[in-house]
Amino acid sequence: MKINKITYLIIASLMLVFSACEPIVEEDHLENSTNVDGVKLVATQSTPGGNEITIDMMTPGVTGYWDYNLGKALTNKIKFIYPIPGKATFTYTGTLGAEFFTKTINVQVDKLDHALDQDWYDLVSTNTAAGKTWVFDNQGSGSLWWFMSPPGSPDGAMSVWWNAGDCCGPSDANGKMHFDLAGAANYTHYETKTGTGVKGSFVLDVANKKLIVKGTTMLGSAAGNKDGVYTIVTLTTDKMVLYLSNSETYGTGWTFVFRPE
Repeated sequence: MKINKITYLIIASLMLVFSACEPIVEEDHLENSTNVDGVKLVATQSTPGGNEITIDMMTPGVTGYWDYNLGKALTNKIKFIYPIPGKATFTYTGTLGAEFFTKTINVQVDKLDHALDQDWYDLVSTNTAAGKTWVFDNQGSGSLWWFMSPPGSPDGAMSVWWNAGDCCGPSDANGKMHFDLAGAANYTHYETKTGTGVKGSFVLDVANKKLIVKGTTMLGSAAGNKDGVYTIVTLTTDKMVLYLSNSETYGTGWTFVFRPE
């Protein structure tokens, strides 16, 4: 009996020791520092109605990023030159602490009084509202205008794996595409030069050398690319070379060469 009592005492002591060693956990609960109405977004233009714009999220304790239509800025404040006249809507996405939110601010651009990056003029012409039309740079047999290239790197865009344009061009090989900034970043795809266009929009990301087509397709989309995102290899007044790093159709790269109509 004495042995049993001693055993019970030892077990009870161990239980007390282990329970005393268990840490006390204090649960932290995220809380909102404000509500969406309390988030202050401010937009200023360097000149009245001008296209140099600064957008700023000014509420302490809130973090997030701006989508200013030309790209995304992982900061609360950004200054940029906007290429499109008319009403522009910019979106801030962030967290209040315990939940995410989005909020927008509108800016009216009446004049393009600050010069755009040259890539914009090369793509849509200096008459940005009228815009510019591009076609494949097909110079006949042996020319490089739509071809398979190595995947994964724009540096290999002009390395030809298969000149598909020589035998097996896309259905819109004789089509065209039009870019303009008449109130928005407008893009229109034409299956043929005289056909009815399918309208969409585009994003020219100058900093990251990307051209993104939304709502319709780029010329030669038979090569793949559901996302409509292309790397800009060359963009001048008279030539545009785009590169698709990984075609879901072929599992390779693909290169597109265009010229103004």
